Amino acid sequence: MAKKTKMEEIISRAKFADNVNLYDVTFRDFDTLKTVSLPRFLDESENFQTIPMTRITMIKKGDEILYSKSNEG
Repeated sequence: MAKKTKMEEIISRAKFADNVNLYDVTFRDFDTLKTVSLPRFLDESENFQTIPMTRITMIKKGDEILYSKSNEG
């Protein structure tokens, strides 16, 4: 089994071990950045079918940044 990425771990924890409504996702939508709640993102992306995970630039829980593409590494 492949190891989950940091982003996959955060999303999994949000969905199954926390209140998913506390999380916001920022993603590239053509030439702009769009921020929506995690449940809305999962719905709009049809679970990453129409918006791939690679377009996510940031995941926040409240004011805390849990994932940022610029800090990836």
